[in-house]
Amino acid sequence: MIDIKLLRENPEKIKALLATRGYVLDVDALVSLEAKRKTLQIETQNLQNERNTSSKLIGQAKAKGENIEPLLAKVQDLGDTLAASEKALEMVLEQLKAIHDNMPNIPHQDVPHGAGEEQNVEVRRWGTPKQFNFEPKDHLDLAGKWIDLDIATKLSGARFVVLYNRVARLHRALAQFMLDLHTEEHGYQECYIPYLVSSNALYGTGQLPKMADDQFAIKDRDLWLIPTSEVALTNLVREQILEEDQLPIKYTAHSPCFRSEAGSYGKDLRGMFRQHQFDKVEMVQIVHPDHSYTHLEEMVRHAEKVLQKLELPYRVVTLCTGDLGFNAAKTYDLEVWLPGQNKYREISSCSNTESFQARRMQARFRNKATQKTEFVHTLNGSGLAVGRALIAVIENYQDEQGRIHIPKVLHKYMDGITVIEP
Repeated sequence: MIDIKLLRENPEKIKALLATRGYVLDVDALVSLEAKRKTLQIETQNLQNERNTSSKLIGQAKAKGENIEPLLAKVQDLGDTLAASEKALEMVLEQLKAIHDNMPNIPHQDVPHGAGEEQNVEVRRWGTPKQFNFEPKDHLDLAGKWIDLDIATKLSGARFVVLYNRVARLHRALAQFMLDLHTEEHGYQECYIPYLVSSNALYGTGQLPKMADDQFAIKDRDLWLIPTSEVALTNLVREQILEEDQLPIKYTAHSPCFRSEAGSYGKDLRGMFRQHQFDKVEMVQIVHPDHSYTHLEEMVRHAEKVLQKLELPYRVVTLCTGDLGFNAAKTYDLEVWLPGQNKYREISSCSNTESFQARRMQARFRNKATQKTEFVHTLNGSGLAVGRALIAVIENYQDEQGRIHIPKVLHKYMDGITVIEP
């Protein structure tokens, strides 16, 4: 949620900034509603004061034995007028909230302007894609025996997968390796979190109401399957006032993620690249506002370290304004090289939401110098998407005989298995 004070003080500036994201802010409607809100708040407060004063006069008149009927009638009229004013104010506040809730974050000044992913800016590359002396296969052709999309479709429909045997173990090994790296070397606290959360939790991190169509809801219950463990991890500090010395707080968790992939139909239909259910190791940081962009660079390095230890070529790109996620002020994507597709594909997204989520969650800290409370900044990043890492390992570590060689860093998680035979 954008700072309401900023919106009230300079709506035209906010309109211009959001326009770079492709969002059209109706300033006239916003200003009109704000004027109504202000008038109705003053009117409501005056009516409350007048009613309270009249109520006191009734008590005084009663004590003197005077006729209180006129005063009672006046209080009744004031009560009716006040109720109407309060109802009108409530309606205006609901209209304003709907505008605020659907308004994306303000892009950071360093974010390149652009309409879509074609305008994303490459920051750096690591590693060189391997030159095979044969035509490389994709993950389905290499490990299709252990990647069963057909049976998953019978069980659950399209965009689900069943993994078997050593490929299932490799998937588990990747998740375990990522968790160990982030907890043992990068200083994150490991968490086990609920996979079902309330509407309030999704609202807090910005998935509701804007992205309701991309969520899976539980019928007749205020529960939703998590689209990412970011939701649960970030909400661990909701409605709290932290001490400044507690910052930064760094959480990580391995969990399944559930997304309807609304708007992606027709994309990535082959294989297991885009699924309704997938595993991810998530990183979340709760930090001091003054240092949040330093922490964003740190988080990107943490995600990069996973790929470096797996010896997978990748590149880092800065998302342009038109490609930013709803909550993000700035985002870096990590894209891993997939020989089967002959291109780089996203495997991690690391974002600074600044105070956007914190305002929705009322997550604050006490500034030691001023003793005033301020909103924390929240960051999130994939560290990494496990299924996509599995695809990358299978395709980058293939040989001409169709064998899949296990990266050295995963050997200890595979109980001595170093090669998956075709």
